[in-house]
Amino acid sequence: MIPITDEIALEDGELEFSFIRASGPGGQNVNKVSSAVQMRFDARGSPSLANDVSTRLQKLAGARLTLDGVIVITANRHRTQERNRADAVQRLADLIAKAAVVPVKRKPTKPTKAAKARRLDAKSRRAGVKSLRGKPGDGD
Repeated sequence: MIPITDEIALEDGELEFSFIRASGPGGQNVNKVSSAVQMRFDARGSPSLANDVSTRLQKLAGARLTLDGVIVITANRHRTQERNRADAVQRLADLIAKAAVVPVKRKPTKPTKAAKARRLDAKSRRAGVKSLRGKPGDGD
Protein backbone atom coordinates (compact mmCIF):
# COMPACT_ATOMS: atom_id res chain seq x y z
CA MET A 1 0.00 0.00 0.00
CA ILE A 2 1.45 3.36 -1.09
CA PRO A 3 -0.14 6.34 0.69
CA ILE A 4 -0.58 9.45 -1.47
CA THR A 5 -2.99 11.66 0.45
CA ASP A 6 -5.33 11.00 3.38
CA GLU A 7 -8.01 9.72 0.98
CA ILE A 8 -5.87 8.15 -1.77
CA ALA A 9 -3.62 5.11 -1.47
CA LEU A 10 -2.35 2.91 -4.29
CA GLU A 11 -2.14 -0.86 -4.15
CA ASP A 12 1.29 -2.34 -4.86
CA GLY A 13 -0.18 -4.42 -7.70
CA GLU A 14 -1.22 -1.29 -9.63
CA LEU A 15 2.41 -0.42 -10.37
CA GLU A 16 4.35 -2.39 -12.95
CA PHE A 17 8.14 -2.14 -12.88
CA SER A 18 10.68 -3.09 -15.51
CA PHE A 19 14.40 -2.56 -15.16
CA ILE A 20 16.46 -1.25 -18.06
CA ARG A 21 20.05 -0.22 -18.57
CA ALA A 22 20.70 3.38 -17.70
CA SER A 23 22.61 5.76 -19.92
CA GLY A 24 25.24 8.19 -18.75
CA PRO A 25 28.28 7.90 -16.47
CA GLY A 26 28.89 4.86 -14.33
CA GLY A 27 31.91 3.11 -15.79
CA GLN A 28 31.68 -0.63 -16.42
CA ASN A 29 28.69 -0.80 -14.10
CA VAL A 30 26.49 0.96 -16.65
CA ASN A 31 27.07 -1.82 -19.19
CA LYS A 32 26.44 -4.70 -16.79
CA VAL A 33 23.62 -3.67 -14.49
CA SER A 34 20.04 -2.71 -15.33
CA SER A 35 19.66 -0.01 -12.71
CA ALA A 36 17.17 2.32 -14.41
CA VAL A 37 13.50 1.77 -13.63
CA GLN A 38 10.56 2.14 -16.00
CA MET A 39 7.33 2.23 -14.01
CA ARG A 40 3.89 1.93 -15.59
CA PHE A 41 0.66 3.01 -13.89
CA ASP A 42 -2.79 2.68 -15.47
CA ALA A 43 -4.30 6.07 -14.63
CA ARG A 44 -7.49 5.47 -16.59
CA GLY A 45 -8.27 2.06 -15.08
CA SER A 46 -7.05 2.53 -11.51
CA PRO A 47 -9.66 1.63 -8.87
CA SER A 48 -7.83 3.79 -6.31
CA LEU A 49 -8.51 7.08 -8.11
CA ALA A 50 -11.78 8.95 -8.47
CA ASN A 51 -12.81 9.95 -12.00
CA ASP A 52 -12.06 13.66 -11.54
CA VAL A 53 -8.62 12.94 -10.03
CA SER A 54 -7.88 10.50 -12.85
CA THR A 55 -8.85 13.09 -15.48
CA ARG A 56 -6.66 15.80 -13.91
CA LEU A 57 -3.80 13.29 -13.54
CA GLN A 58 -3.97 12.41 -17.24
CA LYS A 59 -3.79 16.10 -18.15
CA LEU A 60 -0.83 16.67 -15.81
CA ALA A 61 1.06 13.62 -17.13
CA GLY A 62 1.44 15.17 -20.59
CA ALA A 63 3.98 13.28 -22.72
CA ARG A 64 4.33 10.54 -20.08
CA LEU A 65 0.79 9.35 -20.87
CA THR A 66 0.26 6.67 -23.53
CA LEU A 67 -2.82 6.40 -25.73
CA ASP A 68 -4.14 3.63 -23.45
CA GLY A 69 -4.12 5.94 -20.41
CA VAL A 70 -0.96 4.44 -18.88
CA ILE A 71 1.58 6.76 -17.27
CA VAL A 72 5.19 5.72 -17.91
CA ILE A 73 7.83 7.14 -15.57
CA THR A 74 11.51 6.40 -16.20
CA ALA A 75 13.89 6.93 -13.29
CA ASN A 76 17.64 6.74 -13.75
CA ARG A 77 18.97 9.49 -11.47
CA HIS A 78 20.58 7.08 -9.02
CA ARG A 79 23.02 4.21 -9.40
CA THR A 80 20.91 1.54 -7.67
CA GLN A 81 17.63 -0.09 -8.61
CA GLU A 82 16.16 0.46 -5.15
CA ARG A 83 16.76 4.20 -5.15
CA ASN A 84 15.51 4.56 -8.74
CA ARG A 85 12.41 2.54 -7.88
CA ALA A 86 11.72 4.74 -4.85
CA ASP A 87 12.34 7.84 -6.99
CA ALA A 88 9.81 6.70 -9.61
CA VAL A 89 7.20 5.92 -6.96
CA GLN A 90 7.79 9.30 -5.31
CA ARG A 91 7.45 11.16 -8.62
CA LEU A 92 4.15 9.38 -9.32
CA ALA A 93 2.93 10.13 -5.78
CA ASP A 94 3.76 13.83 -6.24
CA LEU A 95 1.92 13.88 -9.57
CA ILE A 96 -1.18 12.22 -8.07
CA ALA A 97 -1.09 14.53 -5.04
CA LYS A 98 -1.00 17.54 -7.38
CA ALA A 99 -3.94 16.09 -9.36
CA ALA A 100 -5.92 15.48 -6.16
CA VAL A 101 -6.11 19.22 -5.43
CA VAL A 102 -9.40 20.56 -6.76
CA PRO A 103 -8.80 23.78 -8.72
CA VAL A 104 -10.61 26.85 -7.43
CA LYS A 105 -13.26 28.15 -9.82
CA ARG A 106 -12.77 31.74 -10.94
CA LYS A 107 -15.57 34.07 -9.92
CA PRO A 108 -16.19 36.55 -12.72
CA THR A 109 -16.11 40.16 -11.49
CA LYS A 110 -17.04 43.47 -13.04
CA PRO A 111 -14.68 46.44 -13.21
CA THR A 112 -15.33 49.23 -10.69
CA LYS A 113 -16.56 52.69 -11.70
CA ALA A 114 -13.13 54.14 -10.93
CA ALA A 115 -11.42 51.54 -13.15
CA LYS A 116 -13.82 52.37 -16.01
CA ALA A 117 -13.13 56.09 -15.57
CA ARG A 118 -9.34 55.51 -15.57
CA ARG A 119 -9.59 53.44 -18.74
CA LEU A 120 -11.69 56.04 -20.57
CA ASP A 121 -9.42 58.87 -19.39
CA ALA A 122 -6.31 57.04 -20.62
CA LYS A 123 -8.08 56.24 -23.88
CA SER A 124 -8.97 59.87 -24.55
CA ARG A 125 -5.43 61.02 -23.64
CA ARG A 126 -3.98 58.49 -26.07
CA ALA A 127 -6.44 59.58 -28.78
CA GLY A 128 -5.34 63.18 -28.28
CA VAL A 129 -1.66 62.25 -28.71
CA LYS A 130 -2.40 60.30 -31.86
CA SER A 131 -4.52 63.07 -33.35
CA LEU A 132 -1.55 65.44 -33.10
CA ARG A 133 0.52 63.10 -35.23
CA GLY A 134 -1.69 63.45 -38.30
CA LYS A 135 -1.09 65.65 -41.33
CA PRO A 136 -2.10 69.26 -40.94
CA GLY A 137 -5.66 69.73 -42.05
CA ASP A 138 -7.50 72.66 -43.60
CA GLY A 139 -8.05 74.41 -40.28
CA ASP A 140 -4.37 74.22 -39.22
